[in-house]
Amino acid sequence: MHTSTHTVLYDPDGLIEAELPLDREPYESLVKAVLAWTGPDTLAERDYEQIALQLTGHARAVASDVRRRADQLAKDSGPRALADVVLKEAEGRLSATLEGTVRCVQNRARLVRALYERLDRLEAALAPERVAPNGG
Repeated sequence: MHTSTHTVLYDPDGLIEAELPLDREPYESLVKAVLAWTGPDTLAERDYEQIALQLTGHARAVASDVRRRADQLAKDSGPRALADVVLKEAEGRLSATLEGTVRCVQNRARLVRALYERLDRLEAALAPERVAPNGG
């Protein structure tokens, strides 16, 4: 008889993930370091691929957060429209094949940065809506 200690969670709406904050600081540091690279490639192709994979996974997580925040705004709001544009672009960039190059890694880093910028703007747009309408 086989028993498992793993529990499968059914969360089609991503509610569990929505409650978990992103570990932003290490990725912002990685983005900053990657975008500061100049000069010749000094890492092995496998290393660039691994960094690109890390940034891709994080970009997908941030994009999910951006989508959740954007969906809280009115469909005709400016911040939501801009988020939709950024998310459409992100979808296209994330579907591109990963390469073990500095250019690929830097493109993924720029995407993470753009997604965080949009997330911050959405948070600012949502802040007034979270204030109680009765002045409290």
